[in-house]
Amino acid sequence: VTVSRGMGTGAIGTGTVGTGMVSPAARGPRRGSVSRADAGSTLRLADARPAPLPRTAYDLIADAGRALGLAIRAQAPGERFAAAHLAALRGAAAVLAARARPRRAARGSAWELLPRVAPELAEWAAFFAAGSAKRQAAQAGLPVHVLAREADDMVRQAAAFLDLVDRALAAA
Repeated sequence: VTVSRGMGTGAIGTGTVGTGMVSPAARGPRRGSVSRADAGSTLRLADARPAPLPRTAYDLIADAGRALGLAIRAQAPGERFAAAHLAALRGAAAVLAARARPRRAARGSAWELLPRVAPELAEWAAFFAAGSAKRQAAQAGLPVHVLAREADDMVRQAAAFLDLVDRALAAA
């Protein structure tokens, strides 16, 4: 067994040192496996496959997509606002389901917990937290004045947020 340094592979296998000729078995680790470098064992993080997401996260992101669809189709601004906000809330719950580890001390709304597990979504959490009371009132059937423009803005913001959630979950 010799070390092949040709073409920067650094793989251990059969071949001639420095020629770049390496047998298929010596080309190095497959995607997601551990590579043994000259300096010792290291995990190649770029090649490591992420752990699968919990089923709950998939279900929540699917629910979020359905809620966003309802928001887009809703006629009344209050319904559109509430459905879009609920879609964003389910997206946040999907991130929490994927990244958070249960702790007794971790209590609060999804918008309070989200920045702890996904700091890159902290501004979004603050934005949606500000609209929570209006969504809750609209869902409860209380008279809430929501302008059509405000509802349309919430639909657009929820869609943008869910796109970020999709990317965050794909990277998790």
